[in-house]
Amino acid sequence: MSVQLFYIYDTHCPWSYVTLPLVNEIISAHPEFTLNLLHCARYEGDENISKKTIETIEDDSSTTFSNAYLAQLKQAKDSTLTANVMSWVSNKVPQVGLEVLNALFKAHFEQANELRSFDDISDIVTEFKLSPPNKVFTLEKFTKDAEILLSSLEELQDIMGTKAIPALLLAIDEKLILLNHNLYLKHPKAIVEAIELELSNELEQKI
Repeated sequence: MSVQLFYIYDTHCPWSYVTLPLVNEIISAHPEFTLNLLHCARYEGDENISKKTIETIEDDSSTTFSNAYLAQLKQAKDSTLTANVMSWVSNKVPQVGLEVLNALFKAHFEQANELRSFDDISDIVTEFKLSPPNKVFTLEKFTKDAEILLSSLEELQDIMGTKAIPALLLAIDEKLILLNHNLYLKHPKAIVEAIELELSNELEQKI
């Protein structure tokens, strides 16, 4: 039985940030799953985050946002650079993709790092020994890798019937299951039990 987990996110999306612990729990429990990290690049420098949104997220999850992050909410967000970086990581060094993504989320939401230049992510590049070409570190345009990923993502979202982010999609062989991640934001470990029930049901049907 082949199992894949698709995580559709944006590095500057606070809802994506509070959903990442679910991904961590799933992969920790099932490292044999193929993980597909799909950065949707929603933020392109023309949108900020409202305080009301943050309050809603804090109520619905177990997360408290840092004062440093809250202080720069009104700054417009641009995730083009991180979309380029994560597309390169997914293609070249997918084995560290989840670790890199955790580091990017921590830098942005805990340290208020805007992730808009090479200098902003140089520590992460060094930590994980990444060596992407210079064109990856730009806000000006998407790289070819990022454009290909975004095109594939559009096709997947059409199949899912939603463009909402974040999204967690479980693929068990040919069966696609859109996970209701909102149910588990306060108890991330519980999503593992839900997935194991789906796996058990699929096995029973194949017997």
